[in-house]
Amino acid sequence: MNITDAEFDALISRAMDELPQKYIKGLDNVAIVYADDPDEHQRTKTNLQSNSLLFGLYEGIPLIKRGAGYTFVLPDKITLFKNPILAVSRTSDELFEQIKRTLWHEIAHYYGLNHADIHRLEHPR
Repeated sequence: MNITDAEFDALISRAMDELPQKYIKGLDNVAIVYADDPDEHQRTKTNLQSNSLLFGLYEGIPLIKRGAGYTFVLPDKITLFKNPILAVSRTSDELFEQIKRTLWHEIAHYYGLNHADIHRLEHPR
């Protein structure tokens, strides 16, 4: 599957519209961007192995760790990685769902959830 950057960006916007708006409206000082692939710094920071895929990455100070001194700080950043997401998507519906799932996952990190917390929310018993 191959799509343009503009189409990928439009899918991110659509996913933002479909996620619960109370979480989207609560995003403060967060830039949501996309890149083709993780850069070398991001690969090193996440200990990404050469045979692994990274769909998204939250970089910043989670909301629960921001104190009174949280001022004049560069925006946090959520990056969605186009090529890894495309690599696991066979249809346009799968592509959109992967974008939406990845975006939700990274927004959850912004709110202070770790991978175990996210897994529990996504897979309740």
